[in-house]
Amino acid sequence: MKKYLSFFRMRFIHGLQYRSAALAGVITQFTWGFMEILLFRAFYEADPSAFPMEFSALSCYIWLQQAFLALYMTWFWEEDIFRSIRDGSICYELCRPLNLYNLWFTRTIAIRLSKAVLRCMPILLVTAFFPKPYGMSLPPTPVAAGCFLVSMILGTCLVASFNMIIYIVSFFTISDTGIRMVASNLSEFLCGAVIPLPFLPDRWLSVIQFLPFASMNNAPFRIYSGDIHGSELIMVIGLQLFWLIVFLVIGKAMMHRALKQVVVQGG
Repeated sequence: MKKYLSFFRMRFIHGLQYRSAALAGVITQFTWGFMEILLFRAFYEADPSAFPMEFSALSCYIWLQQAFLALYMTWFWEEDIFRSIRDGSICYELCRPLNLYNLWFTRTIAIRLSKAVLRCMPILLVTAFFPKPYGMSLPPTPVAAGCFLVSMILGTCLVASFNMIIYIVSFFTISDTGIRMVASNLSEFLCGAVIPLPFLPDRWLSVIQFLPFASMNNAPFRIYSGDIHGSELIMVIGLQLFWLIVFLVIGKAMMHRALKQVVVQGG
């Protein structure tokens, strides 16, 4: 465990070096957040009763999405991992006295967390001073705040475990481009990053809410805003934990099979 913590610390510190990129990201995310809120506001003014979320809850959802984008963006991949599989430099990783799945999982969490730390605080602090219903507000109850933190951790680990499965699939393909494009586009829509899931048709939502993607950013953000509350909290967090265990088991089994068959050619 100590070895993985040391590796996590190195990757986390390495990620904190990109402050200029983080500043550019904050500006981009502020702009994108404003555009989304203004777009939804136009629809809400036409008929507020036609929408499944209060506008203040939607504003919180959007700003949380922008603040913690680095944690939950399923389209973010580490090109170094794909490259190491393609060109055979993975052999250096295999020489280390570490479990490769755990090493890559730790690396993924560290990189995402370092990016989120640099970007989240300016967005959260500034939007907290925006007038209602356009800005951030506190969770409705202390229970919601605690459940949000638990759900946030589970959601982050779930995204990382999803990334791991895609990395491992590339062991069995000639090119990883296709699987990356399909996985990115499909997961972005199904996790609520494009449109919050409550805005989808009820027939779709009745199925999508039980898929693993709904347990990523959709769950913690809706818990924070109060859109998920009461007994539904237990079900949502339990579903997150279930899918995390499933993804970890699948990923470790795939990694075991891939490493048994991997062949590195060259001198």
